[in-house]
Amino acid sequence: MTTTPPDAPSPPEAPAKTPSQGGQLLCDRVIELRKRRGLTLDQLASACGVSRSMLSQIERGRANPTLAVTLRIAQAFGLSIGDLVDQPWTASTIEVVRGDDATHLFRDDRECRIRTLSPLHLEKHVEFYELRIAPRASLRSAPHFEGTRELLTITSGSARVVAGDSDCRLAVGDSAHYHADQEHVIENESDDELLAFLVVTYE
Repeated sequence: MTTTPPDAPSPPEAPAKTPSQGGQLLCDRVIELRKRRGLTLDQLASACGVSRSMLSQIERGRANPTLAVTLRIAQAFGLSIGDLVDQPWTASTIEVVRGDDATHLFRDDRECRIRTLSPLHLEKHVEFYELRIAPRASLRSAPHFEGTRELLTITSGSARVVAGDSDCRLAVGDSAHYHADQEHVIENESDDELLAFLVVTYE
């Protein structure tokens, strides 16, 4: 009579890899920047030349990217490696945003041109934009994170600002400060281009 040997016990599963402090920082930073830019993993992969699967592993803390891979990811966000991991002592003493740097164009179409003037690694604290809106066009925004505020200053043209149930009209030299954690609109009601500067702050 042949007996079947009992099943051998399964080897214990290897514990999930725990990212180092530096790896966790990179993981959190990539997720934060990608979501703030509204990018999918596929879009970020296309922008930086790193595979989607590698990016996914980095975001889950399951991969330790090489310096070259980290540099590609940083460049896709318009950052240095030091800026990407949010270590200010590795960045330049003077940070310059060049006027012809296309990586700082947040939006550029017939109706609106938005250029980021602040270093991108400061995005979780404050954002500073140059805003150009074509005649009779508008910039409509969904509510941002709770506690977000915007400060808009007009340098050329005129604007109407609507934030929730409130609205106002602004001329050259005027500034408006309003809650941006509700629907808000910046309208150019004139026949000339509107040029303004916009500061966005987060609590």
